[in-house]
Amino acid sequence: MPETQVETPKLETDLREVAQDIVGRAMAGGATSAECVVREGDEFSTLVRLGQVETLKESGSKSIGVRVFFGQRAASTYSSDFSREGLNRMVKSALELARITSEDPFGGIPEVSQLGQLTGDLDLYHEDVYSLPGADRIDYARRAEKAALDFDPRIKNSEGGSFDAATGHRVLANSHGFVGEYRRSYCSLAAVPIAQTEAGAMQRDYWYSVARTLKKLDPPEQVGKIAAERTLRRLGARKARTAQVPIVFDPMVATSILEHIFEGINGDSVYRGASFLAGKLGQKIAGDNVTVIDDGTMPGGFGTSPFDGEGIPTRRTVVIEKGVLKSYLLNTYTAKKLGLQTTANAARGLAGTPGIGPGNYFLQPGAKTPKELIAGIKEGLYVTEFLGQGVNLVTGDYSRGASGLWISGGEFAYPVEEITVAGNLKNLFFNISEIANDLEFRGSVAAPTIRIDGLTVGGE
Repeated sequence: MPETQVETPKLETDLREVAQDIVGRAMAGGATSAECVVREGDEFSTLVRLGQVETLKESGSKSIGVRVFFGQRAASTYSSDFSREGLNRMVKSALELARITSEDPFGGIPEVSQLGQLTGDLDLYHEDVYSLPGADRIDYARRAEKAALDFDPRIKNSEGGSFDAATGHRVLANSHGFVGEYRRSYCSLAAVPIAQTEAGAMQRDYWYSVARTLKKLDPPEQVGKIAAERTLRRLGARKARTAQVPIVFDPMVATSILEHIFEGINGDSVYRGASFLAGKLGQKIAGDNVTVIDDGTMPGGFGTSPFDGEGIPTRRTVVIEKGVLKSYLLNTYTAKKLGLQTTANAARGLAGTPGIGPGNYFLQPGAKTPKELIAGIKEGLYVTEFLGQGVNLVTGDYSRGASGLWISGGEFAYPVEEITVAGNLKNLFFNISEIANDLEFRGSVAAPTIRIDGLTVGGE
């Protein structure tokens, strides 16, 4: 744990004890195995619009969930009532439900040999996100919005500046003797200005900064300035002509391509046959320049944790290596279904069967700067925003509404909107022709600027 952490030892012991006690009660009630999750957290958020506080929220929460097994029958319940009666009721309900559910041969908690957690400081928790007085937090949001409004007279309005902070504490215990816990913190700052032309046409855009510690948050003035610049460059947007041209994905939208890959290699989709990547392990599914990694162990990462939702130590998994599909992402349930081993990607709420979530999931960057990548394009499209869905993960068909900037002669020429970008994911990953060097994590999924050929821009 970081030195900046302020511990409340009694509370920490209480949560661990409560989790272990619930598991013990479930086993005493006849369960063959059980697990318990306890979550506790604090959240703060404020939205300032045109200098005035529009919303201000501060909340704390504590909740608990239990999953019990009778052989291959399972059930789960959860509660926010930590009274003796409330906890008894929760365990009793789970035991009663488990006796009448149908059997699932793939159910169960992980084997003892699989359980464990990473040791050492993963840099996930910093007390300073809650160190600012309320007035200073509001001032952060106000300064970000003011910087955007003051940047240019064409910035006429605003959807606000915001500041958020949160801390969380999580405990997991099971009947195989595993008990683990960790704390996380984060804070974020955003501005959403609105620009207007003399003719009255309006555009909006945004920018934000997010970090585990206040020290790493960008200054409010910088966030506001970038938000203003991004908004102004959209003024005067028009439709582009229909054409097949190189398309460059801004990092903020390039993550969507990674998310489509994630859906395709998610063990749930694979075993159900609902993925165009089912049965493709060991096969070439992308170009040689495409390497995708999922790493739940990176210190300070937004997708980092010492163990996954089932108590298995997180790890680094190479998903795609030089275009070859090396691994699906799995929890123990989907691993059993597919006859494979878990990749420690179990993600869970308080109740139900664990799902699958990413660690720090990213596309390995290339060598060129985004400017160098764009400079090599005579005519093309730079996408800054996607609208709506339009992706079929079974067939790979891809069609999404988009807006962005037209590239001409290796430079941005004018903004475009009301266009579509269409193609097929099976080809799209082979057509990632260039990857820039600007990888930056703003969440658990990250990608640099990428160029894709072979897609069609639908416009006039």
